[in-house]
Amino acid sequence: MSVELSVPIDAPTEHRRSPFAAWVKKRRWFVIFVIVPTILAALYYGLFASDIYVSEARFVIKSPDQKRPQLSSLANLIQTTGLSSGQEQANEILEFVRSRDALRALEQTAGIRARFTGRGDLLSRFPGPFQDNSFENLYKYYSKMVDARLDTESGTAILTAKAFTPQDAYAINRNLLNISEAMVNRLNMRAQNRAITEAQRQVDLARVRAKQARVALAGYRNAQQLIDPAKQAVGVIEISNGLIATRATLQAQLDLMRRAAPQNPAIPTLRNQINALSVQIASQDGRVVGSNGGIASKLGGYEGLFVEQEFATESLNVASAALVQARNDAQRQQFYLERIVDANQPDMPLLPRRMLSIIVVAAVLTCLYFIGWMLIVGILEHAPED
Repeated sequence: MSVELSVPIDAPTEHRRSPFAAWVKKRRWFVIFVIVPTILAALYYGLFASDIYVSEARFVIKSPDQKRPQLSSLANLIQTTGLSSGQEQANEILEFVRSRDALRALEQTAGIRARFTGRGDLLSRFPGPFQDNSFENLYKYYSKMVDARLDTESGTAILTAKAFTPQDAYAINRNLLNISEAMVNRLNMRAQNRAITEAQRQVDLARVRAKQARVALAGYRNAQQLIDPAKQAVGVIEISNGLIATRATLQAQLDLMRRAAPQNPAIPTLRNQINALSVQIASQDGRVVGSNGGIASKLGGYEGLFVEQEFATESLNVASAALVQARNDAQRQQFYLERIVDANQPDMPLLPRRMLSIIVVAAVLTCLYFIGWMLIVGILEHAPED
């Protein structure tokens, strides 16, 4: 009786299962490449995928001397084609945030390796499957968990940090902001030190040149026994002009006396005085011009050395003023980091987007399946028949 009853019971069961089995067998490749991976993705995102918290911060790089002039709409349009100095500084900071140096700084300040190691599910944690705990693998993982980008429309830099707890995401983002601000200060200090060093070098060069010019001028004065040839020439000319005036007076007296009293005994005396004055006038004129030892022959060399001294002194004054300005600039920050949105501590996980991820996996696998199916159909249609 048991055998007879088993036959009518199993027959309907086999009949009920045969359409499903036939459907699975007919579409086995679709099941293997689409349905099964989608079910696995649903299981992973629904049951195993760890919650990921995201902390975001925004900042800009500004300069206290930066002025924003009123621009026309056309000028604004033209300006949008380039980056301002603050945006260039922000790009440098973002490059630093994405670098290995920033990761090393986070290892020291935030213990980022411990915040990623051993947390999360098997596929999300660090180190992942088939990975070791090396710095290079940590950097690759860090590049996925930390994002730094510049919003060109608003000119703000955006930092996002992902972690498996809200406290870790907040700590990583806050420390990124701190090391970014420290980097801005280091860039300022480097630029200021470079400016001060260059200004000091120019002052030293100008001081040496001014000293050499003064020494050369003093040596020329001692060698030529002149203090200021121009002033001395003026003095000699004034003496000569005085002698000429005196001689003219005496010459007038002599002429008058010759006409009025030709036998006057004072006439020889006046003539001797006039001759003596003529000798003195010629001597004074010879001190200025007319010989290699004259003041005029020494004036060219003196003026060249004097002009060099004046130019060197003026260069020293300009270099000293530039050094003072560089030191004044060093007393204030050239650029500073202004936090528009400080790092937040998230209260709910934003990742993974479970339902969206499952839909994306199913859609991508379906598209790939149909692409492969069409390729195979096309190959079979064009294959030669045996």
